[in-house]
Amino acid sequence: MPSTNGHAPRKAILYARVSTDEQARSGYSLAQQLEALRDYATREGYEVLEEAIDPGQSGASLERPGLDRVRDLVATGEVAVVLAQDRDRFAREPAYHYLLRREFEEHGCRLKALNDRGDDGPEGELTDGILDQLAKFERAKIAERSRRGKLRKAREGKILRGPKPPYGFRYDATGEGLAVHEAEMAVVERIFRMAADGASPQAIMARLYEEGVPSPRGDRTWVRRTLEQILRSDLYRAHTREQLAGLVSKEVLSRLDEDAEYGVWWFGRKSVKQRQVSEPDGSGGRRYRKASTTRIRPVEERTAVPVPARIPRLLVDQARGALAASRPTERKHLTRQWELRGLLRCSCGWNMGTHAAMPRGMGGPVYYYYVCKRRKERRQECDCTQGSVRAIETERAVWGLVSALLRDPEQIRRGMEQLIEQERTVWSGDPEREAETLARKIAECGRLRSAYQDQQAAGLMTLGELGKKLEDLEGTRASAERELALFKARQRRVEELEEDRDALLQSMVDEVPETLDELAGEERSRIYRMLRLEVVPLPKGGYDVKGALCTRATPPR
Repeated sequence: MPSTNGHAPRKAILYARVSTDEQARSGYSLAQQLEALRDYATREGYEVLEEAIDPGQSGASLERPGLDRVRDLVATGEVAVVLAQDRDRFAREPAYHYLLRREFEEHGCRLKALNDRGDDGPEGELTDGILDQLAKFERAKIAERSRRGKLRKAREGKILRGPKPPYGFRYDATGEGLAVHEAEMAVVERIFRMAADGASPQAIMARLYEEGVPSPRGDRTWVRRTLEQILRSDLYRAHTREQLAGLVSKEVLSRLDEDAEYGVWWFGRKSVKQRQVSEPDGSGGRRYRKASTTRIRPVEERTAVPVPARIPRLLVDQARGALAASRPTERKHLTRQWELRGLLRCSCGWNMGTHAAMPRGMGGPVYYYYVCKRRKERRQECDCTQGSVRAIETERAVWGLVSALLRDPEQIRRGMEQLIEQERTVWSGDPEREAETLARKIAECGRLRSAYQDQQAAGLMTLGELGKKLEDLEGTRASAERELALFKARQRRVEELEEDRDALLQSMVDEVPETLDELAGEERSRIYRMLRLEVVPLPKGGYDVKGALCTRATPPR
């Protein structure tokens, strides 16, 4: 490969990112970034090891699939440079950019963007750092201008159009107001009447499901969260013109009909902060999900926009009062410590959730159950035959078995060692050598990919031949990556098992055997998780308990 920098070809990774789903679907920005990076790599004499992309990923977090792949490749020590079109493709935060640069430097790799302004010296780093801070300031100003524009629109009595109108409404011709959808609003009024008559959200959902009333999603299944949002929303609570006087501007108030009633659409009701996190997917890889923190702002920090109202204010207040009256009892029982939460699995394969059956009147007994989530969520559509199991009886039976075994520390050691050995026996040969072989295979796939592309560019093979070669190569690389990821996951599981074994043994040394039965539910649950316990209720009675101490143990119910 020709080089203009006087050095032998060095290995490079090309990295491209777009931050919105719309860009990710079009693919235009990703293609443009990669094309510019390929041209630069060819001009500078770099050998492209791999192209990593992050479609629809924000630069405000380092938890990204493509970036994780880049960091794993850099950790092998074979990458000379990671290229991106712009510095903010790596990270939006200057601090994240600094952390990546230092991490890559430890493996002899540079972080290079095509719009870098300085060199690798202290002056260059200072220049880039100052410009990064200025770019961050400019982005904050743009976000602030956008927020102020939306706020001004809301103060003018206009709603901000979303992908879907609220249930019971449609957008008007301007797209800046709401019009009542009579069929859906009739369902909303019925929901409020059932709630005012004392029906619980669960009972309302069951009634709507049985009658085949479409939910806001378009299917028959109503979600409790959606139902409660409708009951609490001020969109459906009627306000007179006088009642809105303190909530809207004089200009908006002057346009309202004195004889009409209006609901309220709130701008700025919630403050939501999002972040992306990665976690093990249970099969040796990682999954990425969005996590958010939501804060409900007080009324004085919001902006009210009047919308048409159809539900009588008295009916809405009665429904809310009935809902609030049942909530303290419900919340009190939700604070119960469920010792086997997340550890109980139905015989149909689904996890079992928790359920508290409360009487209609106050002061009666409350019954706690573990129930199959599949059967609970799908109701008539589910063919699971596992009934609910009483929580207190199940927890007592499982703890009776486990506490008896815990009094023998040597048995704890043997059980944990057995689990560790089971993880290790999955490997064949020398695990470290296998990992090195897989890493070399992955790197070799990258080298061959570049070589095949060079051969096609030189006219030594057709595009069809190149496509077949790259398809086969991609299959080999993906297989090697999966095997390497599984190896790393097993290695982590062994390390976690060893740590839990030592911690559990030490806690049993410190614990007086006679006090085991006095342990709180939270402490029992912690022990179960350290022992990797899994409990399956059996249809004919008893439980199948698996874990470090017992395999196929069946304490009676």
